[in-house]
Amino acid sequence: MENISNVDKLESIQSLQSTISKLEKALSQMTLKGVNTTLVKKRLKAVCIGLAMLENVWNQIPHYYTQEDLSEARNVLAGLFPSIENVYVKSKPGSPQRTLLERRIKALELAIQAIDDVSNK
Repeated sequence: MENISNVDKLESIQSLQSTISKLEKALSQMTLKGVNTTLVKKRLKAVCIGLAMLENVWNQIPHYYTQEDLSEARNVLAGLFPSIENVYVKSKPGSPQRTLLERRIKALELAIQAIDDVSNK
């Protein structure tokens, strides 16, 4: 994972932190309503692992996830692309929403790449 600019690194970390925050809020609201939270919990864990892997690869911050955790997180993150891309296609060029989605897609791609790098060590 060389040749990633510091701007891209910062934007990717911020994007995943924002995604985590949104998922935590969704989980809280869904828990209050008493609806099934399994999917949100899986996604939250996967994004947290993705963030930890970026921080591990870029900043040498240790992580404590198992190979099984990494594999599951990779699958969940990869599974997010179709829905994000559907929203992206419908968003207006140059809109804040499109910029956010572009950063989220890039962050998820880099997180998957980081998981692959850590898994192959």
